[in-house]
Amino acid sequence: MAHGYDPGMRAFVSGVAALASLVAVPAVHAQDVPSTTPPPPTTTTPAPVVRVTTRMHIKLERVNGRQRAVIAGSRVRVRGSVGTYVPGQQVIVRIYRGGRKIDVHRVTVQRAGSGTAGRFVVGFIARGTRELVVRASHRRTPELDTMIAPRQRVRVLKRSAGYGSSGLVVRLLQRQLKALGYVVGTPGQYDGRTARAVGAFRKLTGMARTELATPEVFDRLARGGGAFPIKYPDHGHHVEADLTHQVLALIDKGNVQRIYPISSGKPSTPTVLGSFHVYSKTPGTNAKGMVYSNYFIRGYAIHGYAEVPPYAASHGCLRVPVPDAVPIYNWVQFGDGVDVYYR
Repeated sequence: MAHGYDPGMRAFVSGVAALASLVAVPAVHAQDVPSTTPPPPTTTTPAPVVRVTTRMHIKLERVNGRQRAVIAGSRVRVRGSVGTYVPGQQVIVRIYRGGRKIDVHRVTVQRAGSGTAGRFVVGFIARGTRELVVRASHRRTPELDTMIAPRQRVRVLKRSAGYGSSGLVVRLLQRQLKALGYVVGTPGQYDGRTARAVGAFRKLTGMARTELATPEVFDRLARGGGAFPIKYPDHGHHVEADLTHQVLALIDKGNVQRIYPISSGKPSTPTVLGSFHVYSKTPGTNAKGMVYSNYFIRGYAIHGYAEVPPYAASHGCLRVPVPDAVPIYNWVQFGDGVDVYYR
């Protein structure tokens, strides 16, 4: 058989070769080709430091109006402000006495409400009786410059007062007593009414029944002692007589308005106990020396009397000092409750 050129067979072989080529070498897509170029390095640009230069102010909580003074042993509160609030900033508050540093406080500045200013508060106990100097400063940081506040002075007063005393220590004592409901006298004067207020305070806190403001009195006031515990807060406008402590409180809507010393019935003529109502009021002074009387049951009354010792000594009535009789008489109304009890 003669051999010759066969075009059909050549085309068949070429097709098989092409198919084999497709099977043996898979298609490579562009995305599958590994890059030989490394990615650019990731860099973080630090935020720029914004420096804020501002003034810092410091002020002490006012005591007795414009007077910066406290009684020895009392707590002093230092309030300060920074013109611009920056989170994390701290202020150092130093306390000096006689040129010697005695205390250091480091405090973080807080935002003042929703504004842009900052504020800080530091508290400390004023000890001794010498003047204190308070200084505050902010050390330089990347955000704020060094700042130094004007120094402030605090007078520290002795913890005692008595008949004849006057001045700022008496004013501060009177302010503390009045805040609790005790009735004090002329501002800055340790007069009879102020002495009776101290006496009532000492009774209610279980101290010796005198009328002197000793260091113990100031200590008890500083610790929040001396509040009259109301027994019948739902009795409205009424009077409560605590015979255990020999004090009387005028109360309205659950709030103590005034506290007075009293002398109730002695053991042989005790004061009747219970809850009563004022049914009669007699102004002036009667034949028995009862001044401006408020009767709450039979012959028992709240009235002024010349002698009001710090213990139970009456014939059954609730005696109050004569200077206090009229204010009590004017406060008490017909029908007011009078609760008499021992604690």
